[in-house]
Order: sequence, then structure tokens, then C-alpha cells
Amino acid sequence: MSRSATGMLGIAARIAAVLAVGVLLLSLLVGVAPNLDTRLVELGERWWPGYAKDLREDPTPPACSVQELEARVQACGAVPAVPAAAPSGGDPFGGEDPFAAADPFEGEDPFAAAGPVVAQDPFGGEDPFAAPAARAPSADDCQATAALLERCRERHSDHQAILAQLSPGVQRWRRVELAVASAAAWPWWRQLLVLLVLGGGLATTVQRGHIALREPRTNAEHRLAQGAQLAAHLLLGISALADLAVQRGSEAELEDPVLPWLWALGFGLLAVVNCWHLVRAPTFEQGARGSLARLLMVVPLYAWMVVFSGAYFLLVERHASGQAIYLHKFAQHPSIYLGVGLYVGAGMLLSVTRVARLGFAVLEPWKLPPTMLAWLAGTASALPTAYTGASGIFVLAAGREIFGTLRRAGASRRLALAATAMSGSLGVVLRPCLLVVLIAVLNKQVTTDELFGRGLLVFALSATIFGVVMLALGRGRWRPAAPRQALPASLRAVLPLLPHLAAAVGVLLVYRLLLNMHVNEHTAALVVPAVMLAVVLVDRWRARAAVAESGMEPELPGLSLSQLAVTTSGHVGALLMLMAASVGLGGVVERAQLMESFGHSFGSPMAAMAVLVVFLVLIGMLMEPLGAVVLVSVSLAGLAYDSGIAPAHFWMVVLVAFELGYLTPPVAMNHLLARQAVGDEALVEDEPQDSFGQRYLHVLVPMGIMAVTLLVVAFGPLLF
Repeated sequence: MSRSATGMLGIAARIAAVLAVGVLLLSLLVGVAPNLDTRLVELGERWWPGYAKDLREDPTPPACSVQELEARVQACGAVPAVPAAAPSGGDPFGGEDPFAAADPFEGEDPFAAAGPVVAQDPFGGEDPFAAPAARAPSADDCQATAALLERCRERHSDHQAILAQLSPGVQRWRRVELAVASAAAWPWWRQLLVLLVLGGGLATTVQRGHIALREPRTNAEHRLAQGAQLAAHLLLGISALADLAVQRGSEAELEDPVLPWLWALGFGLLAVVNCWHLVRAPTFEQGARGSLARLLMVVPLYAWMVVFSGAYFLLVERHASGQAIYLHKFAQHPSIYLGVGLYVGAGMLLSVTRVARLGFAVLEPWKLPPTMLAWLAGTASALPTAYTGASGIFVLAAGREIFGTLRRAGASRRLALAATAMSGSLGVVLRPCLLVVLIAVLNKQVTTDELFGRGLLVFALSATIFGVVMLALGRGRWRPAAPRQALPASLRAVLPLLPHLAAAVGVLLVYRLLLNMHVNEHTAALVVPAVMLAVVLVDRWRARAAVAESGMEPELPGLSLSQLAVTTSGHVGALLMLMAASVGLGGVVERAQLMESFGHSFGSPMAAMAVLVVFLVLIGMLMEPLGAVVLVSVSLAGLAYDSGIAPAHFWMVVLVAFELGYLTPPVAMNHLLARQAVGDEALVEDEPQDSFGQRYLHVLVPMGIMAVTLLVVAFGPLLF
């Protein structure tokens, strides 16, 4: 490829990276704005009492007029006093009772002095319906007017007091606080998600980084991969335009006319990049041989899903806007998928630090056998896996370091790869995993507390089974290090980690004290990236200090800022494009009513569970978990409930089945991500071995561990 072509692609990748990273930063800032605004109001109330009620806006002057009310009160001074009580039987308005006589019309006319009856009140006095100027105020009117005057004076006094409090300091604070309040009411979350998907997708497409089973090695494979992506992007763009035409032709008001244009323009731009790649193909090694199987495997997974979904909607349903409808459904939960992007960013920050290396250095003095070190690596990775939202993100972030540590300890490449893939599986049931949050959002029958409570038991079970398998694989003589020597060395290895721990705790305290935010499943996506940024800064500061002390260049796994942004946006785009395509594929299953063929129940919980386990593993093998949760929620969940399976039990089975599918060929997503993190050293299939079990140990061991866990979780509660 020419330098000009390479330069143009590099510029496009950097522009896409700026867009994607900018959206992530904006999401982070806007996400904490509600908590920040609440804290600013609290501080304003503490420093200027009454801030929350009176000082956040300019006070409105009272509508009443003191001068007018004073004039009315003064007019009341000429009115004669009213007797305390009217004479018994007399007119309550004063004078003789006109109805006292048997015939009120006999004798002297009681109204004669008052003039014509037409112009006077029959009870004496002036006409009450005459103009106010023509009627003298009564004593009650005067008392009410005096009360109004008093209240009006109080209102004007309060208004002047508030104006006196509006000092320049209050006004400056108010401008900041109201700006934060306006950010807290951010209404464009779905637009942000669409920009993140398209910006990340552009970065991934430019870098040819979409997730596939194999990387192209020949021109034919490259053309097929790019052609499939071109078809996918054109199908999505055409569907978005068809959806816009349908909305314009409808009498209903457009829900969001911007989104179809964003989708259409974005996918059109991605299609242009695919055309560029087809015209400017890279140079491949001479002698590389392909096959039909490889041709099928080089097509990115999301492209397969989109092409299949598009063919169904166009050819079967003749519904051109079908895929766009499911893109809108994908965008209905923007906080979930923006959280995925933030977690990916946190994982990439972790990957450029020495934290994983320093953590494994604490274990090295004990000279553990490779199998036990693999178990420790897998179980210790459960917590960061949970805090990075989805299993694949942590594998990308720390997979290379886990693999390298196990190799240095003497593990075979297959065992190291198995442990690396497993490192992203055990923590999916732990708080605050994003997958569990989505389940609770879509299914009101369960709560996050209930699921995470059961998840602890599932984690303990899977970790135990993992340990038993590693002990069985590690049979043989093992001479552990003497505690007298290993413990001091291990404690010394902890010291370099203390500054990183202090930075993380400091950020958590800032969030707690300044924003009143605790780290839980709802806030972790907003907290973890800030924590990792502080850890990166401390790690670089400690590295520079080591250089100053020793004069030696430190071995850092870091990237430059621009490289980190491009890499992060590429991973974000690859994952989100796969998730969006999974939602569309789930829509095909939903609209084709494939699950309705099984009826409303299976008769017994045991029979239902047997069938559901098979389906759930197949779904986990073919779809990304977040998209698969959407499909299961609308198709299989009701079937499970009707068959007598408790909702919390069912969703625990779903999580474990998905993780088994994530480790099972032909896709085996965790293995794909592990290969992507480790590099060429993870290509172990061609390494000769004596038996089938030894050759595929890296796949069979994780599958066996999660399969046993799934059987116990699925059928154990039904038996007992």
C-alpha cells in the first residue's frame, strides 16, 4: 500500500478515535453531573442559607402595590364604625328591620329616604354591584385590605432581602451550578450511543480490526472479508433510509428524526472505507494458502449476523426497515452500551500499566506449580472482570500479562491460553457486572441484589471445580518455597503496588465526598475509568522515578496517547458493532417465532431445563451476551417461568450457559479475544501433540469446567 493511502487511513483512524474517545469522555462527565449538581446545591445552601429555595434564580418582584393598598386603607378611615352586634330582630346592616311589620308595604316606606328602589340596595346603603368608586368600603373590606397591605409589605421586604443576598460570589456560584444542572438534564443519550457505535466502527473498519475467527492471509480472503462488510454496511444504511421514509409517511410525529440520518450516513461512510480497502488491498506473504473453511472464517462475525438478518427482512418479510427498527431497540438502553465503552476504556488503561505484572510478582516467590498459578490467575481475575462489565474486556486488557506470567512459570502454551480464556469467565456473576444489570432492567421478576447474591454461590462453585481440575492436571512432585523465604519476598513485592492502591482509594474518596457516589452496579462505569486514569498517572510517575534512581529505561507496556486512543476506539467499535448485530439477529429469531413452536411450557421444570440449557449454550456460542440477553428476555424467559422454573434460578443458568458458549467453538469468543491480546504465540493448533486431548487442551479444559458448573447450577436446585 502506498504511503499516501496509509497516511489517509491513519488520519481517518485518528479522526474516528477522537470522535469515539470524545463521546466516552462526554458520557463520563454528563453521567456524574446529577451527583455533582446535588453536591453544589448542598454547598450553596450551607454557605448561603436559602440558596436552594430563593437564590438559584433571580427573584420575581411581588405583583402587589404597597402604595395602592395604603391609599385604600387610608380611604377606610372615613367610614363610620360598625356596631359590635345588630339589635335583635333588626336589620343586620343597621336600622330597623324592614320585614318586622306584618305587611312590609304598609305605613311609611322604609326605602323612601333612599330614593328610587331601582337605584338602591333594598337592605339599605348603596348598590353592591355599582363601580368600586361609587361604593364606600365596608368594615370587613377595610380589615381585608389592611391584611393585604401587611402581606404585601412582607413580600417586598423578602424580595429586597433576597436581592441583598445576591452577591457577586453567589451569582458566580449560581452560574456554575446551573450549568451543571443543565448538563444533568442531558437529553441526547441515544445520539451519543449512535455516535460512539459509528465512530468506533469507523476506527475498527479502518484498522481491519473487526472480530473474526481468522485473519485474512490471501487476497481472496481479504476481498471476501471486505466484501461481506460492505454488504452489511449497505444493508444497514438502506434499512435506515427505509425507516426514515416510513416515519415520514406516517401521520404520527417523528420520534427522533435525527437517528435514522445518523445511522444512514455512518454506515455509508463505513461502506466507503470498505470500497477503499478493496481497491487498495494490502500486500500478503507469498505462498500463503487458503481453503474454503478459512474463507468462511475470515468474514467478521457481525457481518455474518447483519447479512443473515438483512436477507430475512428483505426476502422473507419484505420489510426493508426491519433492521433499522432493531437498531432503534438497541439504542433504547444507551446507558448500558455507553457503559460498555467506558469499561473498554478502563480496560485499555489497565493494559498500559504494570499493575498485572506487579500483582503476579507477589505470587512468584512461592514458586507455585503452573496449574495452581493458572487457578489463582483465573479466580483473582474474577473481580476485575466484574468491574469491567463484560468478560471479553478484561481478557483484552490483561490477557497478554496473564499468558506471559504463566509461561515464565513453566506452563505450556495451551495451559496458559486456557487460563487466559478462563480469566474472563468466572466474574460474570459478581457485582457489579453489566450483564446482570441489563437482565434486571429487562426483567422485573428479578433484582440485581437477588442475582448477585446467588452469583456469589455460583462463583464459589465454579472456582472450586476449576481448582479441582488444575490439581488433577498438575499431578507430580512439587517443592513449594519455604515460607521463611517466600513470605518476606512476597511482602516486598507488595510495596510497589501501594502507590497504585493509594491512587485508586483517593479517587474513590473523591467520588464519595465530592459526588456522594458509591461504587455499585449502577455507578461503576462512571467510577472505574477515573480510577484507572489515576493508576496510569501513578504508574508512569513511579516508572520515571525508577529511571532516575537506576538510570535504566523501564520496561513499560504502554502506548502513546494517540495510539491508546486509536486502539481503544477500535476495541469499542468491534464490541458495539457485534452487540448491535446481535440485537438484529435476535429480532429475526423473535419475529420468526422459532421459540413459539415449543408451546407455552414443557410440562415439568426438569424437562424444560434440559431443553433450555441446550438452546442457551447455542445462543451463547453464536451471539454476544448483551444482545443474547435481549433475545432470551423476549423469547425463552416466559417459557421458563411458565414451566415452573424460578426467575432467579433461570437467569443464573443463562449466565453460566452464556459463558460456556463464550468458550465453545466454532466462535469461542473468549479464545478469540485471548488470541487478539496475546498475539501469534497463542496460535497453538499447529503445534504437534500425541493425542486429541493434548492438542485441544486449551479449549477442552475451560469447556469442561463451565459445563460441569452449568449442570450443577441448572439441575441441582431442581433435584433438591
